[in-house]
Amino acid sequence: MQLVKKQNRYVAITEYSERAIPKSAGFRWDPSQKVWWTSEIDKAIHLSASPHCKSAPSLRAELKNALQVAEDSLKASRAIDAKVDIPSPSGLEYLPFQKAGIKYAMQRPATLIGDEMGLGKTVQVCGLINQTQPESVLIICPASLKVNWQRELERWLVNDYTIGIASGKELPDTQIVIINYDILNKYRTILGRRRWDLSVADEAHYIKSAKAKRSKLTVHIMQRSKRRVLLTGTPIVNRPAELFNLLQLLDPERWDNFFKYAQRYCAAYQGQWGWDFSGSSNLGELQNILRRTVMVRRLKEDVLTDLPAKRRQVIPIPLNGYSEQVRKEKDLEDQYADEIAQAQNDMAQADIAEDKKAYQAAVAKLRDLTKVQFTEMSEVRHETALLKVKDVVSHVKDLMDSVDKVVVMAHHHDVIDELEAGLSEFNPVSLTGRDNQTHRQNAVDRFQTDPKCRLFIGSIQASGVGITLTAASTVVFAELDWVAGNLSQAEDRCHRIGQTDSVLVQHIVIDGSIDARMAQTVIAKQKVSDRALDENSEYKLPDLAEPIEPKKSVEVPEISPEHIQLIHEGLIHLASYDPDAASIRNNVGFNRVDGPFGHSLAAKASLTPKQAFYGRRLIRKYHRQLPTHIKVVLDLDKENVN
Repeated sequence: MQLVKKQNRYVAITEYSERAIPKSAGFRWDPSQKVWWTSEIDKAIHLSASPHCKSAPSLRAELKNALQVAEDSLKASRAIDAKVDIPSPSGLEYLPFQKAGIKYAMQRPATLIGDEMGLGKTVQVCGLINQTQPESVLIICPASLKVNWQRELERWLVNDYTIGIASGKELPDTQIVIINYDILNKYRTILGRRRWDLSVADEAHYIKSAKAKRSKLTVHIMQRSKRRVLLTGTPIVNRPAELFNLLQLLDPERWDNFFKYAQRYCAAYQGQWGWDFSGSSNLGELQNILRRTVMVRRLKEDVLTDLPAKRRQVIPIPLNGYSEQVRKEKDLEDQYADEIAQAQNDMAQADIAEDKKAYQAAVAKLRDLTKVQFTEMSEVRHETALLKVKDVVSHVKDLMDSVDKVVVMAHHHDVIDELEAGLSEFNPVSLTGRDNQTHRQNAVDRFQTDPKCRLFIGSIQASGVGITLTAASTVVFAELDWVAGNLSQAEDRCHRIGQTDSVLVQHIVIDGSIDARMAQTVIAKQKVSDRALDENSEYKLPDLAEPIEPKKSVEVPEISPEHIQLIHEGLIHLASYDPDAASIRNNVGFNRVDGPFGHSLAAKASLTPKQAFYGRRLIRKYHRQLPTHIKVVLDLDKENVN
C-alpha cells in the first residue's frame, strides 16, 4: 500500500486485500477513481504510520508540517488574543479576542465566525474589511439588522466606502451592498452574476435548510465570492444535520456528500419510514475538523475579562412601514420647536439685561411649553411602541436561537400584553404594576428556576426594583424611559450578585424616531453613571485646613472696541445667511436653538461688553462660516471658549 498526494487529497493505493486498512484509518472510497482518500491531515499521518504503508520521505515531511499547521489553526480558533496590527478609526479599538478572530479570517478564503452572541462578530467583519480592503462587499442579513450593519460599518471602517441598503424597490450601486434574505430572489440574477471580493451571511443559521429557497439563493450568490464569511452564534440550532449546508458553502470539496456526513456525524440509520438524520455522533471529531479548517469560536466565559460588565446596543428597525408614524413624531417636535426656541431666547436676553422678573417669566413659560410637549409626545410614542411590537417579537424570537433566557422591558400595559401573546411559545411570565406581591414573587421564582420559562416580560417601573433576574444575561427594551436611571435600574435586575456573565442590553428603536435619538442620549448618560458608580477611582476629601472658595459668577473679560465690532460683524454675517431664522434646516447660519438669540444680537446698533462676550461664544460655534479676517483677528480656530 502506498500513500500519495494528488491535488488536495491524500490517496491510498491499495490491493483489494488491504482495503480494510485505509477504511479503518477513516479514509473514504471514491468509486469513480477506485481509490481510498482523505483531505484530513491527521488521518493521513495515522495511515502513514502503519507498517503496511509506504510513502516518500518528502510526503512524510509535508504531512508533519501540515499537522503542525493544523494544530496551530486549532489553537487559533480558540485564541483570545493575537499579535497583529489592524487599522481602526481614531478612538476605537478591537478587543484582543476580536483581533484574533480577524487574523483567523484573514488567513482563509472561507470562515465561520461562530462566537457566542454579543462578542462583536460584526466588528470583526469590519476589521477584516479594514485589513484586506476589498473593492466590493455583499452583506446578507435579517431585515431587522440592515440599518445596524450600515451604522457599524460607518463607525468602524477607516476607508471611505459607499454603503447602500437594498430595498424592495432597488439595488444600490455601491461598493458595499446590504440586503436581507427575504428579497434575495428579486435580485438573484444581478447578485449571482457579480463576483464579490467579500460576501458575508449574518445569522447564517437562517440558511441551515438546504431545501429552503433562501438557502439555495444565498449559496448561489456567495459561492463565487473571493472570500466568504458566515456569522452565527448558533451554528447548530438543534442537530448536526443543520450544519451541513453551511459547511458546503464554506468548503464544498471536503463536504460534498450529505449522506456520508450524516452517517458519520448524525448517527444516521434507516428506520421503518426511511433514513433518520436527527441524531448526533462523533461530535468531538467534527468540532476538531471545523476548528482546524474554517471555524473560529469563543464563548463569553473564555473572554469575560475582556468584556465590560454591561454592553449596550441600539438595534434600529428599518423605516419601511413606519414613515408616517415617524413623520407624525417630527411634526409634533417642530410644532413646539419655535416656541421653545423663543422662550430660550427670552431667557438669554433677560440674563444679559440682568432682568430678574423677565428671566423668571421666561423660565416659567419654557417649563409650561415643555410640559405640554412631553404629554403629547408621550401619547405619540405610545402609538409607536404598539406599532413596532411585531418587530420586537421577531427580534426576540431570533435571540432565542442563541440564548436560554431573555428579559424584555416595556412601559405600557397594552404593549406588554401584546408581547406576551406574540411570544407565548417561550412560556413567558409577566410583571406590571397591576400585579400583587404574591404574583410578583411567583413570576420571579418561576423565571429563575424553571428551564421551560425562557422569557420575563416586565414594565420598567414595576420590574425595575427589588427583584433578581440573573437567570438571564440579555435584556431587551421594547420601549424607553425618559429617565436614564430607571433604565439602569431595570438592567440591574440581571446585572447583580449571582450573575456570572456579561450582561447585554439592547434597545429596539425605529430608525429616525424619537426613541432612536433618545437611546443614544440615554446610553451616553448611563455610561457616565456607570463610570461614576462602578469604576474604581480615588477620591480625596478637600483639605479642611484650606479655605473652600465659593463658586464665582462668570466674569466678563475686558474686550477691545475693535474686537467688539468684529464680533458684531460676525453675528450680522451669520444672520444674513439665515434670514428664515432656521425654520428650514440648510446647514448655514444659526441653528433653530441659537437663531433667535443670534438674530437679536445682530440686530442691535452696537454691543455691550457682556453682549460681545456671549456673542463671541456664539460665533465661535459657527466659525467655519465666518470671513477669514474675523477668524484670524479673534483667533476663533484655536481658542477654546468656555
